[in-house]
Amino acid sequence: MTSLRLDNPAKGAAPFDLDAIGSGLAFAGSLSALASALAAGEADGTGAAAVVQAPPGTGKTTLVPPLLANMVPGTKVVVTQPRRVAARAAARRLAALDGSIPGNRVGYTVRGERNAGPRTRVEFVTPGILLRRLLADPGLGGVGAVILDEVHERGLDTDLLIGMVAEVRALRGDLAVVAMSATLDADRFAALLAGPEGGTLAAVVDCPAVLHPLETRWVPAPGPRLDARGVTRAFLDHVAATVAGAHAQALARDGSTDALVFLPGAREVAHVAAVLRGASGGTTDIVELHGQASAAEQDRAVSGRTPGGRPRIIVSTDLAESSLTVPGVRLVVDSGLTREPRRDAARGMSGLVTVSCSQASAVQRAGRAARQGPGTVVRCYSDQAFGAAPAHVTPEIATADLTGAALVLACWGSPRGEGLALPDAPPGPAMDDAMELLRELGAVDPDGHATAHGKLLVGIPADPRLARALLDGTPVAGAVAADVVAVVAGDHRAPGADLAGLLTRLRSDAGPEGRRWKHESLRLREVARRAGAVAGTNGSGGGAALVGSVVALAYPDRVARRVPGEGERYLLSSGTRAGLPAGSSLAGHEWLAVAEVARAEGRDAAGTGAVIRSAAPLSADAAEECAAHLVSEEVEAEVVQGKVAARRVRRLGAIVLASTPVRPSPEQGRAALARLLRRDGLGALEWSTAAAALRRRLALLRRELGEPWPDVSDEALLADPDAWLGPELEVLGGGAAFASVDLTDALRRLLPWPEAASLEQLAPEWLAVPSGSRIRVDYPAAGDPDGRPVVAVKLQECFGLAETPRVAGGRVAVLFHLLSPARRPLAVTDDLPSFWSGPYAQVRAEMRGRYPRHPWPEDPWTAPATARTNRRK
Repeated sequence: MTSLRLDNPAKGAAPFDLDAIGSGLAFAGSLSALASALAAGEADGTGAAAVVQAPPGTGKTTLVPPLLANMVPGTKVVVTQPRRVAARAAARRLAALDGSIPGNRVGYTVRGERNAGPRTRVEFVTPGILLRRLLADPGLGGVGAVILDEVHERGLDTDLLIGMVAEVRALRGDLAVVAMSATLDADRFAALLAGPEGGTLAAVVDCPAVLHPLETRWVPAPGPRLDARGVTRAFLDHVAATVAGAHAQALARDGSTDALVFLPGAREVAHVAAVLRGASGGTTDIVELHGQASAAEQDRAVSGRTPGGRPRIIVSTDLAESSLTVPGVRLVVDSGLTREPRRDAARGMSGLVTVSCSQASAVQRAGRAARQGPGTVVRCYSDQAFGAAPAHVTPEIATADLTGAALVLACWGSPRGEGLALPDAPPGPAMDDAMELLRELGAVDPDGHATAHGKLLVGIPADPRLARALLDGTPVAGAVAADVVAVVAGDHRAPGADLAGLLTRLRSDAGPEGRRWKHESLRLREVARRAGAVAGTNGSGGGAALVGSVVALAYPDRVARRVPGEGERYLLSSGTRAGLPAGSSLAGHEWLAVAEVARAEGRDAAGTGAVIRSAAPLSADAAEECAAHLVSEEVEAEVVQGKVAARRVRRLGAIVLASTPVRPSPEQGRAALARLLRRDGLGALEWSTAAAALRRRLALLRRELGEPWPDVSDEALLADPDAWLGPELEVLGGGAAFASVDLTDALRRLLPWPEAASLEQLAPEWLAVPSGSRIRVDYPAAGDPDGRPVVAVKLQECFGLAETPRVAGGRVAVLFHLLSPARRPLAVTDDLPSFWSGPYAQVRAEMRGRYPRHPWPEDPWTAPATARTNRRK
């Protein structure tokens, strides 16, 4: 490997002038330390690797790439930026400082746009671009160094790159790797770059912060920021008013101050920008910056004010949070909100939700105001809300849908991320769901490794579902497939959830949204062509049915059928119920292919808890064809009204297509009974009086005598129903009514022999009393550790009973409930001699006047016991 030296440029190319590029940048003072750390790693054979820890605004993104380019001759330096606008802006700034033009020595590649060539020494790319290059060329031929910028943001693709690049570094000793972070995770990333085998830690290079005074103001809104519908209109108006007032004050002090406003999403950006335009009267340039803006609009937002130009207010999502320095910004107004991916496994939904940003993100946002001099941050929330916010950003891998990441890992040869040194392991349930979906798409084999089809899908820059729709839909729907994938991936809003209607509007839209969609659609058509998908000949316009078919190919688990009698509620094949928004033009369609479904949070009038945001009509035949792997037919047996019934059911996932009554087989009946017992326990069976009594008698003997008397507790009987219910299960499984089967015989099969012969002696079912009556003994329930056998009998029937009977071989005394002639309790005792000698006298005094026709002798020991009344005199 050629030594890493500052004065060792690429062959035939002049080195970057680091002194000129780094003039005035704080990180210039750390360049020598970084170069020395990299050279030391190369010299001792551990490889050139480092972690740069430097606050935003120090110039690390501008200086580290040309430093590496001077140190790795004849090769390219690839720098990842988490956002397209940041990649383009960084490339243009470095090219300007280098005195070259973008696309020559410094270039960039982002989705749908490449400005780089054979002479490019430093190329800025988004993480997704580098992921696909790694999969196509794991050795990264022609690349001498990789710089992973903004690793602290914990984007999913960047997390994957950390593990994958660490593996490449372990195999390629000549590859220099640098991770750059704006927060204090440097030691952690240094350990990760050592690779899964625990190699030498990467060096850590710090750069001190550029400290400019920053004034913080708290201007909380009088009402809530969020409600069930998302960000409240009142809060957005509060943000707009705060921006207008704060910017006016700043301009009064310094006419060169521009403002940067942070909001969670494009909708909120558009609303606040519109309010500000109306309030400014044309004196201020209001610029929007978000992912849906065109490349030209994004680049205009991050460039500085033109000389003599109007003051600017840049209204942005978190695109401008850490990667970019926007010239002229000395005022930041922060809503304190952000969008984060969330996955709802129970409903099969995933998407972005609005939450409070982390404290670290709030600090990053505030720092935008003090990068170039003293600044002010105005937070439109309270310091208490700031204190309650999470300290750090939630790693995307912990909350997002992992289908795309799982496919990348499978194609890399590390299914589920096994063996990779990732910052955080993927959550097991989310990865299980992702792998199951990939198996359904045919993208992975049973062991989780990528199939040929999976390797084809991963090469398409789209979610695997949409990649499948593009490849499989193009032969059927022609250009409509690319049109639909472009509109679904582009996060366009479908009025009334009508995706086909939105598509019709976009085709005739000459504005920015329409142009952006057309550009993406054309790009996807070319992607499909290169992947070998031959376009079908269906109409160029494409009716709603074709749109629905493409959506169903992407989301077979969201094929939906209207629920009869429930208005505009639909059952998705995944089992989720969702309603159409009020007034939707899709109302009345029997079948829909749903592209987007979201939590309703009270907005769905149908009360489903979920609402359809985007869908297209679908025919029943197309539904079955597009979701063929979800179609099944089987006999389903269940217990209905005390007997087993069966139906032959044809389903598309959770949707019943047809259901016909059939006679259950014995196996199906037994399985239905087993499910019933697991769900409802033994109470689901019909217990006759005799069966219930026998079970209680056996339970007492088991409790008092132990083996060999059987355990008849719920747990024991449910653990092995065949051991005692075998013949009865056969009869019940054949469709016999539960009431027709007596479980007494089933319990008797559990009796031990020869001990069973003593059952009546040890636990008699009846007890003879002196009157000659036989009284049933009520034994305690199975599982009662202290219960006693009880005999409820009229007091007069027990005269002369001088000893309390005992059961279980004399271990347990019977508890007597002595009753009045009206069978009301008079006394409870398990010691009859003591009762006759004492309390009986008081009972006699109170009762003989009330019941004069019944005997109340003074001497109960010798009086004849009777169940009758006295004779009339």
